[in-house]
Amino acid sequence: MKKLLFLASITLTIVACNTKTTFPLFNGQNLEGWHVDVPEMDTLTNTINPFIVRDGNLVSLGTPRGHLITDAEYKNYRLDIEYRFTGEPGNCGILVHASTPRALYKMFPKSIEVQMEHENAGDFWVIVEDITADNMVERRGPKESWGIIEDTNRRIENLKNGLEKPLGDWNTMVIECFKNEIKVWVNGTLANYGYNATVSSGQIAVQAEGSEVEFRKLTLTPIIELSDVQE
Repeated sequence: MKKLLFLASITLTIVACNTKTTFPLFNGQNLEGWHVDVPEMDTLTNTINPFIVRDGNLVSLGTPRGHLITDAEYKNYRLDIEYRFTGEPGNCGILVHASTPRALYKMFPKSIEVQMEHENAGDFWVIVEDITADNMVERRGPKESWGIIEDTNRRIENLKNGLEKPLGDWNTMVIECFKNEIKVWVNGTLANYGYNATVSSGQIAVQAEGSEVEFRKLTLTPIIELSDVQE
């Protein structure tokens, strides 16, 4: 049974990040605390692991495609990420609330993806889960096309495109998951906000999705709920 890390809910009036308990998901040395799920590695013995450690950074080589997934599950937290594309800008993503492996296209775990694709950072892609955002028809298309499985419209566009820095510079992304809400900031600007998510806990995953990406920071800070204490 996977370990579920979260703080118990209590009557709240204040919600805050407990920065004293911030910890790295990536230790800068190896992939301890993570496991790889790359379908191609099942059958091709000479296939490389697309997730490596280089110069203290976590690197997603992009191919073969798959996911690096935390062993533990998490709930109510903030992720602070620093990343950059090392070659041609392309595609990658962070998956939150991940669970059943290979639930979509026999590749993607059941989850909600926060997109890192160049010029589209902050999009949501729903993967056999769902989330709601404002102006859904404008940002997701006609309602009859929406879905959470193959061949449906799973993308909810971000609030603003082009938030990334020039190629080679480090970008920051903050993903805040609290109960059934997800907020995303890219380089300090609110890029997306979703609510009524169908899931509120799970594993965290990094994608290998065609482009080489370096991560020099992946930290998690629990979000705590403080009760209303009257003196």
